[in-house]
Amino acid sequence: LALADARRSAYCRRDAPASAGRVLRSALSRWIPPMSLTIYGCYRSRASRNIWLANELGLAFTHVPVIQAYRLPDPNAPGVPLHTRSADFLKINPNGHIPSIDDNGFKLHESLAINLYLARKHGGPLAPKDAQEEGLAVMWSLWAATECETHALNLQFHLAAYPPEKRKPELVEAALAALPGPFGVLEKTLAENGGYVMGNRFTVADINV
Repeated sequence: LALADARRSAYCRRDAPASAGRVLRSALSRWIPPMSLTIYGCYRSRASRNIWLANELGLAFTHVPVIQAYRLPDPNAPGVPLHTRSADFLKINPNGHIPSIDDNGFKLHESLAINLYLARKHGGPLAPKDAQEEGLAVMWSLWAATECETHALNLQFHLAAYPPEKRKPELVEAALAALPGPFGVLEKTLAENGGYVMGNRFTVADINV
């Protein structure tokens, strides 16, 4: 955690110094204690979902900031930060995406799956209390990915993130037309469950949504 706190601002910026890659690669071999939870990914990614849950659960973990290769002008340039196409990271996740975790040698990818795994393993009020809640947690996680995420990302990219020449107004219009339906479903569910998606309490499902 100390390494992450000291370095995260440099690793997740576009203008990360050339030495950041060497520091991070060194972190892989020297700073990560054996038999511990390690979360790979930078805050400006879905890894923030896993870091959030790990903190809510009170877990000790090591954070290795890995940035998306597309954020770098030349991912193959000497001295670039550790990124999703780096050979060192591809040993962790051959898919070349973040986030990933290594939990005592068990590697897992995809932020929603990681959160469901951590909640089930560590229990407590954030975890589903029975089979029905486990089904609901999986349902809401998939709901967020299938009903909302693509449209929400299109709004983010085509209203703000992309330069004007890359923006597609038709995707913005489609997203604005599509989201009121699922958002209405979510709003009704929140009203019925005390402001949460299940169990009248804050759970992993809320973080995944």
